[in-house]
Amino acid sequence: MTDDTTSEPDLEQLVGDWLTVPEIAERLHVPLSRVRGMLADRELIGARVGPNRAMKVPARFVGAEGPLPELRGTFTVLADGGMSDEESLRWLHTPDPTLPVGGSPVDALLAGHKTEVRRRAMELAF
Repeated sequence: MTDDTTSEPDLEQLVGDWLTVPEIAERLHVPLSRVRGMLADRELIGARVGPNRAMKVPARFVGAEGPLPELRGTFTVLADGGMSDEESLRWLHTPDPTLPVGGSPVDALLAGHKTEVRRRAMELAF
């Protein structure tokens, strides 16, 4: 049974900036098939958002050289804990004042606190 009384923020708004698969391909100068491979290999995760329900990836996940390397292992830990990609995206972008840096787990990851974020992700599995 689900609890319909909880009100979670809309994922699209929670994440903020998104990139479509073609936008990632253009940014990285790679074919669309390479970006789809990144999604299949879980170097990136995304969600179907927006009015046309297109697959989009948070813009912060993609650096100048490709998917940010500190994310992949975290995606794996969250998936191993039973989270769907949408749940992982929501957790990564939800502000957590107890993290060593202000903001969300993805902010902490990008600030170099990978171990702390993954420890917390592992705790979610238990």
